[in-house]
Amino acid sequence: MAIHPQDERLLRRALELARAGLGLASPNPYVGAVITDAAGNVVGEGSYTYTGRKHAEILALESAGEKARGGTLYINLEPHAHQGRTPPCTDALIAAGIRRVVASMRDPNPKVSGRGFEQLRAAGMQVEVGGFEEEAQKLNEAFARYIRNGVPFVTLKSALTLDGKIAPAAHQTRAPESAASSKDGFRGTWITGEAARAHALELRHQHDAILVGIGTILADDPLLTDRSGRPRRRPLLRVVLDSHWRLPIDCRIVQNVARERKDDLLVFCSSAQSKSFSERKTQLESMGIRVEEIRGLDPNHLDLEIVLRGLAQLEILSVLIEGGSTVNGAALTVGAVDKMFLYYAPKILGAGAIPFARGADFRPIGLENIHLHRFGEDFAVEGYLRDPHGA
Repeated sequence: MAIHPQDERLLRRALELARAGLGLASPNPYVGAVITDAAGNVVGEGSYTYTGRKHAEILALESAGEKARGGTLYINLEPHAHQGRTPPCTDALIAAGIRRVVASMRDPNPKVSGRGFEQLRAAGMQVEVGGFEEEAQKLNEAFARYIRNGVPFVTLKSALTLDGKIAPAAHQTRAPESAASSKDGFRGTWITGEAARAHALELRHQHDAILVGIGTILADDPLLTDRSGRPRRRPLLRVVLDSHWRLPIDCRIVQNVARERKDDLLVFCSSAQSKSFSERKTQLESMGIRVEEIRGLDPNHLDLEIVLRGLAQLEILSVLIEGGSTVNGAALTVGAVDKMFLYYAPKILGAGAIPFARGADFRPIGLENIHLHRFGEDFAVEGYLRDPHGA
């Protein structure tokens, strides 16, 4: 849609304010709001955080006060018109005398989508929708997937060489845990460079949970923490798929939880079939680790649907998979992945190195809506397997 330069600038500001909620708004969407007075001067701004409770438009209204009357609201997401944790924002906008609303997108929740705009129009406001819609949709793609389908939005991330390998052969030198992939390593150095690894840490920060298989734990002994240094409302939930109860008690991630009592490690295992497994579960739980038993969990055919729906019950909106070949192959085979973010380095690992994905049932896939990113000598391919805003 064509957009006036003033509207463009202020919608961009609203999106910027919305991004300030990364790590702080989940399980609700990221929302930023700007209010101008009747003359077009900015008089109020707001950025939503979950613990702050008040929505972005309410914060902006409070900042603007009486100057909001006859003014314009710029916002990246449709104001809500239903009673939730807070009263309807549409009622407050009408009472404040807002004359015009410029928004990027409708609420992705099909039960309420459009109702906010309808109520505002019925009150005589001018409502314009669609500016920077693609950017706004991407910002809240995890919320859209969760609210429409009841499962988290899943991003599969990995670092690869040009020949599609994620780790060297067993005889080659391995590096410790990498920010770009828990499987990185190339003769003692990372597969990807510092810029790519720094961006990968930002991806971790943007997600509610990180998921790996037991193979990654055994091979790399990673911590899987959010090392971005940025604030977040709740700790990054670390999820390990361990079908045969092989998680070592002395590994770093277990000892980290036991030492700091963070309550941020969740292990999915097969149902215990012996006394030794039951004892292991009791031991892990006594150390502060959450254990969920799933019947039929198998490294060659992971029941990720059960895992993801279990995470959704914990209000986990987004999951970042940083697994090895088996987990990557299984996640793609069962259709659990929404988006992929693949970092490529100009290196070759050759025969014997570990491939990106494997599995007897693995079939070719294609990505859509591709975006390319450059990180020094490395580059990344970002692409989608499905539309999170689809039904």
